[in-house]
Amino acid sequence: MGITRLRTTLNLIPLWLAMAAMAAAQSAPQPALVERALANEVAAAQDGAHPMRYVLHKSSPRLTTTKDLVETRDGLVAMLVSVNDQPLTAQNQAREQARLDGLLSDPGKQRHRKQTEDDDTARALKVLRALPAAFVYRDAGPWSAGSGPVERFTFTPNPKYSPPDLETQVLTAMSGELWIDPANARVVRLEGRIQQDVDFGWGILGRLYKGGWITIDQAEVSAGVWRIAKFQMAMSARVVIKTRNFDTTEIESQYAPVPPALSYREGIAILRSGATETAKR
Repeated sequence: MGITRLRTTLNLIPLWLAMAAMAAAQSAPQPALVERALANEVAAAQDGAHPMRYVLHKSSPRLTTTKDLVETRDGLVAMLVSVNDQPLTAQNQAREQARLDGLLSDPGKQRHRKQTEDDDTARALKVLRALPAAFVYRDAGPWSAGSGPVERFTFTPNPKYSPPDLETQVLTAMSGELWIDPANARVVRLEGRIQQDVDFGWGILGRLYKGGWITIDQAEVSAGVWRIAKFQMAMSARVVIKTRNFDTTEIESQYAPVPPALSYREGIAILRSGATETAKR
C-alpha cells in the first residue's frame, strides 16, 4: 500500500496474477469492496506518477531518527535531520553533508540504492498481490475512523492457499482486520497478528514466532494520492541461530508533491535548500 517505483518485476506480473486467480478460484468469493480496494492498492503501488517529499520519523527502543526524503526518478534520497529528537551536532551535520557529496560524486552508489529499493518494492508487491487469495475475508460492519466512515473486514488464512515463495509464507499464519474507505475503495488500516510460529527458509534459515503484530495506517495526502501515514511492527524471529526482536514505529508526514522527472541530484539540492525549514517543522 502506497509503495511506488516498480521496474524489472513488471515482466512477472502475468505469472503472479495467474497464480492469484487460480488460488482465488479455489476459495469462496471475497467481498466486492475488498476486491476493489486491494486491486486499487496494487495499481497505486505500480504508479510512479506522484513523487513526494516527506518526513520520516522512525523510532525503536534504542534509537529515534527523523529524516527528510525526496522521491526521484533515480530513487529515494534522504537527509538525516535529528537523532533522538535532538538536532544534529555540527560534527554529524558535516558527516551527513559528506555522505550526500559522496552520492553526487559517485552515481554508482545511487544506482545501487535504487536497485535495492526496487528489490524491496518487488517483495512488497508479492505480498500485496497475494492478499486477495491468501485470506478469507468477512464483513465486520461499519466503523468511524479519524478520517471518516470505514467498512471493517476480518481476515483469516485461506486453508486452500499455497504460498509460492518465502515472502508470502508468513500470510499462512496471520489473521487480523482490514479497514476500507468505501467512498474511495482504499485501505485505511491493516492490523495483522501472527497466530502461530511460522518457518521460512525450510525452517533452517529462520522462524517467525507467534504473537508478533503489524499495523499500517494509510491516508490521502493529496488529491487522489494515498500514502502510508504510520507503520508499527513488533516481531520476534530466529534468523539462522540468533533470535532478534523487531520493534519499530514509523510515522510519515508532511507530504508535498515534487516534479515527476526529478533527478537524484536535484532531489539532494532540494533537501539541502530546505534543511533549515525541515528542522523546524
